[in-house]
Amino acid sequence: MTEPIVFYDIPANVKGTAWSGNTLKARFALNVKGLPYKTVWVEYPDIARTCQELGVGPTGKWPDTGLPMYTLPVIYDPSTKTAVAESLAIARYLDATYPDTPRLIPEGTEAFQEATLFALGNSMGPIARLIMPSAYTRLNEASKAYFKDRRQAVLGGGDLEEWSPPGSAVRRQQWKEVEAAFGVIATWLDAGGKGNKFFMGDKITFADMMLAGRIFWMKRVLGDESEEWKKVETWHGGRWARLIEALEWL
Repeated sequence: MTEPIVFYDIPANVKGTAWSGNTLKARFALNVKGLPYKTVWVEYPDIARTCQELGVGPTGKWPDTGLPMYTLPVIYDPSTKTAVAESLAIARYLDATYPDTPRLIPEGTEAFQEATLFALGNSMGPIARLIMPSAYTRLNEASKAYFKDRRQAVLGGGDLEEWSPPGSAVRRQQWKEVEAAFGVIATWLDAGGKGNKFFMGDKITFADMMLAGRIFWMKRVLGDESEEWKKVETWHGGRWARLIEALEWL
């Protein structure tokens, strides 16, 4: 590799700037691989144009309009002149292109990684309406209107800023549902051995990066010192605080 990979991410006013659970997965992957990269920060309204300029296709369709949905993360590898979108596709590309670095998707676990992506999406559904309003407040002004419009269109339910009012019964119920979802995930981790740090024991794989992306998203959006985040750290015997500690180097 003669030039660093270019990593396209979304900025916010959080510690370390990186915050998005989706893009963090790919950032973790690059860090585990030990590959040099540089970050280009892209505000939400500029994502589609950036992807199109790179020749990267949409990763889906907007459910309200049916129009193409362009998303980050995206990487551009100048060594191969290749651009790749979507975190799992990026992980596959990095494994194939840089086989002498630590594998993100161990041989024979492709189906497991896909299943984990699907299962995490289903089990952690309640987290969106709880955390999205806080995420909105962390964004730069250039991104706020776009973020709000698109999240309201996809998730529905009126004004995003009213989805989870602080101190409300609605928010308390949301936290109960999120804690229960994390309890389910804890049983998955324990299936291979009580107290397993990672899905495959002591070996980190992309499945752990998918989970860690969600957890770091919560931490960075809520804030390290917020009472709500401190409570999350105590859940399930402090398991999630230990996971954060194990992956803080990423």
